[in-house]
Amino acid sequence: MNKQVNKQIRRARRRIGIRKRISGTATHPRLSIYKSLNHMYAQIIDDLSGRTLAAASTTDKSLKADKTGNAKAAEAVGTLLAERAKGKGVTTVVFDRSGFRYHGRVKALADAARKAGLKF
Repeated sequence: MNKQVNKQIRRARRRIGIRKRISGTATHPRLSIYKSLNHMYAQIIDDLSGRTLAAASTTDKSLKADKTGNAKAAEAVGTLLAERAKGKGVTTVVFDRSGFRYHGRVKALADAARKAGLKF
């Protein structure tokens, strides 16, 4: 089988395993991320009611970035998401890395969100 397909299948399995253990509530919503080759997306979700409370990505018009697929852009997304979450009254979240390794852009986004005031 193709190496890229194997990578996608392994990530999907990891994601399912993580989602079995992690669920967002009204008091502790889930911070879910997704990274593509060119962009970074993050949203805060209340799984019990099925609502997205706040979202940010490198495709936002309010986020001005030259390059969108690097750690610097991920930091900007994390900061913007934390500001939007605090505006909605969310201070504590559960981090869902969606099967991605906790390094590079994922770590940069998480650290920036923590620095901006989110607790997880």
